[in-house]
Amino acid sequence: MPLTPDRLTRFARHIVLPEIGGAGHVALADAHIVLVGLGGIGSPALQYLAGAGIGRLTLVDDDKVEASNLQRQTLFSERDIGHGKAVAARRWAANFDSKLDVAISDRRIDAGNAGEMVTGANLVLDGTDNFATRLAISDACVRAGTPLLSAAVGRFQGQVGAFAGHLPGHACYRCFVGDAFDAEDCDSCAEDGVLGAMVGWVGTFAALQAVRVLLSGVSALGDPQWGRVHLLDGLSPAMRNFTIAKDPACAACGSEA
Repeated sequence: MPLTPDRLTRFARHIVLPEIGGAGHVALADAHIVLVGLGGIGSPALQYLAGAGIGRLTLVDDDKVEASNLQRQTLFSERDIGHGKAVAARRWAANFDSKLDVAISDRRIDAGNAGEMVTGANLVLDGTDNFATRLAISDACVRAGTPLLSAAVGRFQGQVGAFAGHLPGHACYRCFVGDAFDAEDCDSCAEDGVLGAMVGWVGTFAALQAVRVLLSGVSALGDPQWGRVHLLDGLSPAMRNFTIAKDPACAACGSEA
């Protein structure tokens, strides 16, 4: 996407940052992100990634907007209730920035179709809410050689981690959680509750980390932090992080995979 005068004006506050600069903004404008899950995490993530000028976005979600979503899913309004989230998200993006290249998929992502959805992207940002889907996405990213940013939240706790299991010496998401979670019987915010602002913190932090990944090797902000998981505690509030080592026996990225 060329830096025309109107685009320079729109993104001037980014471009004047020494840690981003013109080269960094061009890298963001040329990037393709697949955003899986357009709920509480995906909503603010999309808004700030679009605001950052990510040139190409693929939005994946098979769900419809419900009234209970509006407590935390900032993309949607009452008029969207009953409509598909992917369609409503594309409408929001078109109203926000007509220059963005936005594609959508309203199919449920699983092990059978995840590969075709993530192949060729510069980054996949996963904001889904169950382990089976997260692991299917992670495994597909390893096979496709696509970096993965995984974000999750529950009650007052969140986590965001960057994974590059396709690279030697780097862990994938399966190295982190193991094989025992290939099921959809995990806790949900409908059962446990969740604070809307907490979900927003995780989503915006994920957007920040996505920019870091995309600027790797381009500008000073670029640091993908592979294998590092950031924990966000909304009760304290506080943050801490730890690094996941590659599991040599991992079924997805280990030596026997």
